[in-house]
Amino acid sequence: MSYLNKRKKAFGYAFKGIAGLVKKEAHAKLHIIATILVVTAGFIFKICAWEWVAVTICIGGVFMAEAFNSAIERLADKITKENDPLIGEAKDLGAAAVLLFAIATLITALIIFLPKLPTLINK
Repeated sequence: MSYLNKRKKAFGYAFKGIAGLVKKEAHAKLHIIATILVVTAGFIFKICAWEWVAVTICIGGVFMAEAFNSAIERLADKITKENDPLIGEAKDLGAAAVLLFAIATLITALIIFLPKLPTLINK
C-alpha cells in the first residue's frame, strides 16, 4: 500500500471517530451547540484574528478532550464492567480533563466577549 493510500485510510479512521463522537456522546452534542453560539458571536462582534485563534484552539481542545475521555471510557468498559477503583479513577480523570478544558474555554470566551457586550447594548 502506498504512503498516500495509508494516509487516506488513516484520515478515514479519524473521520469515523469524529462521527462516532458526535453520534454517541451527549456532551459532544452540547459542545457543537456551544461552538455554533460562540462562532456566531465571533461574527456578530467581529472579533480579531488573535481572538479567532483563541476560540479555535479552545473549540478544538474541548472536542479533543472529549474524544480522549470517550476513548478511555470505551477501553475501560472493554476491560471490565465490574467496579474497579483504578478504572473508576481513570474515567474520573478523563472526565476531569474535559471539564478543565471547558472551564478554561469559558474563561477565554468571557475575556473575549464580555468587553464587547456594551457595544451591542448601546446600539
